[in-house]
Amino acid sequence: MTENLVPSPLRVVLTDLNEAVVEAWRAAFADTPGIEIRQGSILDERVDAWVSPTNSRGRMDGGLDAVIKRHLGAGIQLRVQRAIRDRFAGTLPVGSAVCVPSGAVNPQFLISTPTMEQSSQNVSATLNVALACAAAFQAVHRQNTVTPGSIGSVALVGMGARTGRVPARVCANLMWTGYTLFNDHHFEDDDDLRSTILAQLDDLERAPAEQRVRIAAPPARRASRR
Repeated sequence: MTENLVPSPLRVVLTDLNEAVVEAWRAAFADTPGIEIRQGSILDERVDAWVSPTNSRGRMDGGLDAVIKRHLGAGIQLRVQRAIRDRFAGTLPVGSAVCVPSGAVNPQFLISTPTMEQSSQNVSATLNVALACAAAFQAVHRQNTVTPGSIGSVALVGMGARTGRVPARVCANLMWTGYTLFNDHHFEDDDDLRSTILAQLDDLERAPAEQRVRIAAPPARRASRR
């Protein structure tokens, strides 16, 4: 079930050390208000939540996951894996996310969403970035439903652009798709989220690299506008 939402006041920061990713974001999000884009480390961002691209088991042993675990301490992996075990029987599907307390003041939450099933998997020929980004933003919706206003700002890196080997321009466009879906719809069910994205992006590999796709909720599932 999906429902239309009024545009969120969420503050979104896109930050990455990779200059190519930053420039691709500037192109993809050029006409999208309310997005802060800069080159740098996510560790420097003072926001309510960081989003970490992970693997389906929540093993924080590579890429940004490993950096965050060193920064926040080993307990963060235990919290992520406990959430995955409790909600998903130990395996977090691509297109789902968990949001856990970080144990720190900044950020207060860590959102983990898999771009790959195993560590260092090549996902350049998949739609995993769009699925992961959309799932991360839906996790913001859910956390704010439980505790209104608890996440007012979030920082993300170039999802899949490093270990996943997704080209910068493709990464940026797929992340734009995930973000615009967040502004338009709230998916209570992860299966609905995945099926909606996959159905509408299925032919994307034949589209130009610069093409962005805005997802529309299926008419049968669209709720009345608030």
